[in-house]
Amino acid sequence: MTQYTGKLETLQQTLSHQSETAIGLNKSTSNLFRDRHQSQQPKLDLSHFNEVISVNPEKGWVDAEGMTTYADLVHACLQHNVMPAVVPELQSITLGGAATGIGIESTSFRHGLVHHNLLEADILTPDRQVVYCTPDNEHSDLFHGFPNSYGTLGYALRLRTRTLPIKPYVKLQHIRIDNLEAYFNAIQTYCSSDADFIDGTVFARDELYITLGYFTDNAPYVSDYTYKHIYYRSIRTREEDFLTTHDYIWRWDTDWFWCSKNVFAQNPLVRRLYGRKRLNSVTYTRIMRWNSRWGITRFFNRLRGVRPESVIQDVDIPIDRAAEFLDFLLREIGILPIWICPIGTTGLADTFPLYPLTPDQLYINFGFWDVVHDREDHPEGYYNRMIEQKVTAFGGIKSLYSESYYDRDEFWTIYNETAYRQLKQRYDPDDRLADLYDKCVLKKR
Repeated sequence: MTQYTGKLETLQQTLSHQSETAIGLNKSTSNLFRDRHQSQQPKLDLSHFNEVISVNPEKGWVDAEGMTTYADLVHACLQHNVMPAVVPELQSITLGGAATGIGIESTSFRHGLVHHNLLEADILTPDRQVVYCTPDNEHSDLFHGFPNSYGTLGYALRLRTRTLPIKPYVKLQHIRIDNLEAYFNAIQTYCSSDADFIDGTVFARDELYITLGYFTDNAPYVSDYTYKHIYYRSIRTREEDFLTTHDYIWRWDTDWFWCSKNVFAQNPLVRRLYGRKRLNSVTYTRIMRWNSRWGITRFFNRLRGVRPESVIQDVDIPIDRAAEFLDFLLREIGILPIWICPIGTTGLADTFPLYPLTPDQLYINFGFWDVVHDREDHPEGYYNRMIEQKVTAFGGIKSLYSESYYDRDEFWTIYNETAYRQLKQRYDPDDRLADLYDKCVLKKR
């Protein structure tokens, strides 16, 4: 904490000598999957706010700076036999990024989203003040309004989040179901079981898997999916498996779920060329951004005469409409595999206005990330827009880390314009940071 306090003092001295203009966050990495227009506004380097401050396993929390990656956060917590209550899938995601965005994983059926587990935060507001926020102090409105604000209300410098006790290993059970309705009925039943982790994978309409994870002190063996073997393929071939808790937490990172196929990393020869250390989400993200900049795949798509549309989305649907939504995805979009993750909201969801979920409602997160190729000349965002409309029709909501095509009125009906304007008026009355719609849909500053 002494080091953190010193960083704060240095930051405040730096800000006191800068002009009173808008400030943007200078980041070398990002897990956003939408292009952004370059801005000439001054950039603030907070990359050194990237350390774990303290782990308190007795009280069940960890303190860390906002730019701390989950790789570092998990590493520190595991040394105390705890883990953050919800750990997003990719090691390069930062704690502050998951707090201002939306973070989810296989503990979410019981513990909600990342922001449901925050206990307090220090947030740098657009007027260069560091505001201490808790659920019930004078800045509780910012504490609850920060999630899903995507850096338009300020930047997290420090956050305290809940932890869970762990055991050394996780036992996995992969359960195959061949019917959409039966699949979601089973998920709902298992969410009331003693499982520690629940998620699922859809490979086809009649090939759907639920994966249950249970902490255990002992394991007859442990599988390794960090190099030669690929985790998502094992789901189809094994009914039971064992991983170390560390490897379970990062089971999706090695192959970016299954998206490493797009950079040929699932080819055995190419995989060896990558090597164990480069098989991770950081490498793949760098390749993706390089390709986006230089347009290699765009060039080859033109040669092939196809019109690709990137469909990278996570959406949350009430479980009673989940089978219908999955049927729509399979019929109209056709992306496979699809990740499934249940989200419980008991006593959690109604206090976060910018990402409103119905209290005591079980939601299903659908994660689908690929490119739809079409020879027809559709309007820009044709498939993404179709998904947005269906999500709204089914009473769901989608994360804003990727491309969005809402018109302004529709967007603010979903994401609570009244609450957002009140927060803007209090914490950014001079509009030094971008408006949420402008940033997430129009891609401004």
